[in-house]
Amino acid sequence: MLGTAILMGGLLMVVIATMSGGLPAAMITLLVVGVVLLLLMTKDKHGQSTLQRISTRIGWQRAKMAKHNIYRSGPLGRTAWGKFQLPGLAASSQLSEYQDSYGRPFALLYYPSTRHFTVVINAEPDGASLVDEDQVDVWVAHWGQWLASLGHEPGIVAASVTVESAPDTGIRLRREVGNNMMDGTPAIARAMLTEVVQTYPEGSALVSARVALTFKGTDRSGKRRKEDDMGRELAARLPALTQSLNATGAGAARPVNAQELCEAIRIAYDPASAVLIDEARGQGMPPELQWTDVGPSGAQAFWDKYRHDSAWSVTWQMSQAPRGEVFSSVLSQLVAPHVDIDRKRVTLLYRPLDAGTSARMVEADKRNASFRASTSSRPSARSLAEARAAERSAQEEARGAGLVNFGMVVTGTVMTVEQIPDMIAAMDNLGATARVLLRPAYGSQDSAFVSALPLGVVLQNHLAVPAGLRESL
Repeated sequence: MLGTAILMGGLLMVVIATMSGGLPAAMITLLVVGVVLLLLMTKDKHGQSTLQRISTRIGWQRAKMAKHNIYRSGPLGRTAWGKFQLPGLAASSQLSEYQDSYGRPFALLYYPSTRHFTVVINAEPDGASLVDEDQVDVWVAHWGQWLASLGHEPGIVAASVTVESAPDTGIRLRREVGNNMMDGTPAIARAMLTEVVQTYPEGSALVSARVALTFKGTDRSGKRRKEDDMGRELAARLPALTQSLNATGAGAARPVNAQELCEAIRIAYDPASAVLIDEARGQGMPPELQWTDVGPSGAQAFWDKYRHDSAWSVTWQMSQAPRGEVFSSVLSQLVAPHVDIDRKRVTLLYRPLDAGTSARMVEADKRNASFRASTSSRPSARSLAEARAAERSAQEEARGAGLVNFGMVVTGTVMTVEQIPDMIAAMDNLGATARVLLRPAYGSQDSAFVSALPLGVVLQNHLAVPAGLRESL
């Protein structure tokens, strides 16, 4: 639509230039319109046009000149309140805690700018090792049903699944072995356990999974809801949401409380604090973190990387999903720990669509795919495959299937800047094994880093150009 509008507007401008300035003015106007169309039509392998890349570079230079890419917090920082507040898109977030119907405490995040509420669910995935294929098929089927049910969940805006792999500090293992070792233990058994405690943490990893659900802060009439009202409503709905996740292979799903969420976000921005937090828990003195203490004391976004406290991070975004048949193990190597990446965070972003929007989108996709396949006397194999896929999607939606927009963000974190080239090379290989095309989030590394955290930030509501207009273009 954007190219057609530029073409029609350009032709109108050429006619006006011909009437007012003659043939030279018309030729100059036609040349300008042609250059703009060429920049719009020339695209790279990620689907980014030259015009989009130029606008991204201009926006980055403006932000850099205004020093919006530099963040300093704390008593000696640039913020007036002297707190370690989260930067960027999560700066205005507010954290509170409530209890659900089972008496379990859960954290509730509120974003005043978008009027969104987010709850985070902790999952304990069973993994696919030594599991029958029939059981894996059942998990996949239930996961598809759970995603489809999100479109019927009242007030839900988005969902995200974050799988994070990090090196194990070994403190929990040392505490567990120390608490269970008896006084009369044989010397050989004691020596063996001591060696295990000392050597096992080297190369071992800790894998965690969290699901963030974001809800609208308004009712059906558009009236704004208060935080207490939303907390009471979600307290009644959380048990059903966590129970439905149990059948998807997520294990014993439970809501994340405020303290656990504070620790997870603090470790994400300062990985060096993970050892201190584990040691404090091992001594029976868990840290009491506030939401104003979890942000970085210093952060700086570069064009292709992000520096935050004690670590460096690079965030990639998926520009192309796997084509063809997708098996349940397609992301296994991408989410697994890697020796060249200290911490890795893979986040799947979902936006469930209502029934009316789903019907319009699948019909539009079907028409567009059929048009591309029929415009040429010898259509390509990809065009024919897209037409068949669009036809199947329309049939499944007509039978009651749900439609979900999805994306993926991957963040890799290392402790030194010298490790970044090795991490980038490893991520290129992992993206190939997952059959996805990953593109670094150039010019927006800080915002992409926040979107990969289990905070429920909906990026579409923070774009300069509204999401509806972007999708229509």
